[in-house]
Amino acid sequence: MTFDEVVERLACLPDVLPPPADVLMPVVVGGVETRPRRTPRPGGRGRPAGVLVLVHPGDDGEARVVLTERAARDGHHSGEVSFPGGSAEAGDRDIVATALREAAEEVALDVVDADVRVVGLLERFWIPVSDFEVTPVVALAHRRPVLGASPDEVARIVEPPVARFLPGATITIVERTIREWPLRYGSYDVDGLSVWGATARILSQLGAVLAR
Repeated sequence: MTFDEVVERLACLPDVLPPPADVLMPVVVGGVETRPRRTPRPGGRGRPAGVLVLVHPGDDGEARVVLTERAARDGHHSGEVSFPGGSAEAGDRDIVATALREAAEEVALDVVDADVRVVGLLERFWIPVSDFEVTPVVALAHRRPVLGASPDEVARIVEPPVARFLPGATITIVERTIREWPLRYGSYDVDGLSVWGATARILSQLGAVLAR
């Protein structure tokens, strides 16, 4: 899928967003939970966080999306594949500002040089293990950005084509125990990395929007 096609299809996000693929959602193997599920804090909201779903033109004109392999360190999402993003801070004007600030810090995104335009938001959701309420912010970089990984937070940057996440794309089913939870979930294989959980959910919904 070319970048020009993505620009056209993201010109107006639908009022009702298509859902991500069900097979990507982690479920407890056997249907029996080994420990109580964490429930949202009073009011139903976790800590606000924003991630940047940045699509840009590759050298061949193909549309690509920016992902990061998190640096290995203590924390719930250490070593996982994610979008640039993080927790909202007091100085952020809104969740869009959060996502753009985090992208500048993590991958050195210069929104002016790359001519970045925010086009809308995908579905907001809650991550129980880290208690984040995540808002995916979709943006287009009309010039390919010059990116650099922050060594404290990012092991490497990967830029797969968005066509990899359209409906019907190959999804690998994985069963593994994570923090005492026997889970089954679907994942995308990208540059030798397993992309699952919240990141896979967002990519699947992006792909569904582009396939309308």
